[in-house]
Amino acid sequence: MAASIFELSPDRTAGNVEVEDFHLVESLRDGSERAYEELLTRFQQPVYALALRLLDDQGEACDVVQEVFLKVFRNIGNFRGQSSLKTWIYRITVNEAHNARRWFFRHRRAEVELDKTPDDARNLKEVIPDRSRSPFDVAFDREQHVMIEAALERINPIFREAVVLRDITDLAYEEIAEVLGVSLGTVKSRILRGREALREELAGTLKAGPAPRWVPNAAE
Repeated sequence: MAASIFELSPDRTAGNVEVEDFHLVESLRDGSERAYEELLTRFQQPVYALALRLLDDQGEACDVVQEVFLKVFRNIGNFRGQSSLKTWIYRITVNEAHNARRWFFRHRRAEVELDKTPDDARNLKEVIPDRSRSPFDVAFDREQHVMIEAALERINPIFREAVVLRDITDLAYEEIAEVLGVSLGTVKSRILRGREALREELAGTLKAGPAPRWVPNAAE
């Protein structure tokens, strides 16, 4: 029988897989219930938060979470450690969000509520700040967070997912490239264009300091 790609000493990694992921993947392959519980503990909330940002619908996000972990459980044997476990799971999440969005526009667009207000938006309490000059840097209070959330929902979904993965999920550019399956240059371009689109959406509603503070750092 061929040796598993994960058969290596515990002080090393398989590809980009961290030691912690190595043990978790091996246990998942063995059908360990404790491993499934650990997987959910580590990734269920981050996956839900990412899906929610991409879809702006709690019900759709919950459905995506279920589909994501079904695919993880079914395909863990195909995981080869060419990316980290986290980026592999996030890539599945983005793909499932794409599928959900396409289904929504095909079957439920007419059912979208027309009277939705910014009050329906959720607080960005889980935002992880980035040292770069992103629009999130000056959003300190709840009202501003709600405005940013509403603006984020209005920008192109392709740009939104890049901004969410960088400025909220706090992934590195290389990780985002793996999640989205695009080049590093494309990632940087999408983030820059997404931040610019977000800045333009906010320009007429947010007045929190001098305008230059809202301009994304083009040098990233």
